[in-house]
Amino acid sequence: MIRLLLADDQALVRGAMAALLDLEPDLTVVAEVGRGDEVAAAAADHRADVALLDVQMPGLDGISAARVLHERVPSCRVLMVTTFGRAGYLKQAMAAGADGFIVKDTPARQLADAVRRVHQGLRVVDPALAAQSLAHGDSPLTERESDVLRAARDGGTVADIARELRLSEGTVRNHLSSAIGKTGARTRAEAVRLAVEVGWLIP
Repeated sequence: MIRLLLADDQALVRGAMAALLDLEPDLTVVAEVGRGDEVAAAAADHRADVALLDVQMPGLDGISAARVLHERVPSCRVLMVTTFGRAGYLKQAMAAGADGFIVKDTPARQLADAVRRVHQGLRVVDPALAAQSLAHGDSPLTERESDVLRAARDGGTVADIARELRLSEGTVRNHLSSAIGKTGARTRAEAVRLAVEVGWLIP
C-alpha cells in the first residue's frame, strides 16, 4: 500500500480527494492536515510515502512545506495538487524538491496514476503548465524584491513596508522600483498582480 498525506486548507476539497484516493486498492490516506507548517511532522508520524500538497495554505505555503519535508523526511515524495496552475509555482516547487505538479481538476484516475508514478521516483508535470513555465522563464525578482512586493499587497505606505521588513524607506523604494521594472508594470499594485498571475509571488 502507498501511504498518503493530504495537505489542503479546504476541508471539503481534502475530504473529497481522500474519498477518491481511498477507493484505489493500492492507496491509503493515513493523514490529513490543513496547514503547511503541520506537513513535515504529520509525514514523519504517519510514515507517509507520498504527500499531496496545495500551494496556498496558512502557516506555511505548500512550496515552503515541500522544502521542509524534503529536508526532514526525504523518503516522502511530494506531489503538488493545486487550483492555481501558474508557471512560476511549478519552477519553485521543483526547486523545493517536489516530484510532481498537477492541477485539482485532474480526473481521479489520472490523479491516482500521478501518485503511483511519483512513488516510483518519476517526475509528473501537467503538460500545459510545463509549456507555460518554459515561456515565462525563471522569476527575475530577487528574494528581497519578492519580500517587498509581498508586503506591498495590502496597500501600505513605503514607511509601513519599511517598518514591517526593517529596511530603510529608500531601500524599499529602490526594491519596489526594480520589481516594477522587471514585471513591466506601471504601479506597484500592478507589479504585485502580474507577479502573482505568473506565479513568481505566492499570495
